[in-house]
Amino acid sequence: MTTPPIAGACMTSAAFPGQPSQAAREVNTASLCRIGQETVQDIVFRTMEIFQLLRNMQLPNGVTYHPNTHQDRLGKLQEHLRQLSVLFRKLRLVYDKCNENCAGLDPVPTEQLIPYIEEDSSKHDERSANQIRYATEERREVLEVNKKLKQKNQQLKQIMDQLRNLIWEINSMLAVRN
Repeated sequence: MTTPPIAGACMTSAAFPGQPSQAAREVNTASLCRIGQETVQDIVFRTMEIFQLLRNMQLPNGVTYHPNTHQDRLGKLQEHLRQLSVLFRKLRLVYDKCNENCAGLDPVPTEQLIPYIEEDSSKHDERSANQIRYATEERREVLEVNKKLKQKNQQLKQIMDQLRNLIWEINSMLAVRN
């Protein structure tokens, strides 16, 4: 994964390919956010590569130490760290540019950004009354079903007790008979 070269403090068209040079000074904040997102993804990828290198590195603790391999891995690690610092500088530039672009904007409450259709208060009251009525009926039905369920459970318990007593009596008669 390669990263585009970092532009200076002034964003030029080289930093954003495919855009005319006139629009380079007035970069869209959304495209800056996209570039920032890609930069963060690159940072995460590089960090994962660094951890992979560190995991594979052997410590020089006297066990089959190969200086050439160690130096090669150390060079790769230093290169990844340098690229990571470049990516962080790029992210800082994008962040500063986004803050600069958004400095003059008035914050809009998020409730105003969500479109919805206002309803008449009478319709709203009628709908809430219907919902309350429906919930009350549903609760009453649930209570009735629970009551019937308790009665059935009680009947089953009585039947089980009767069967238990019957089996006990049969076993007692068989024991007396022998």
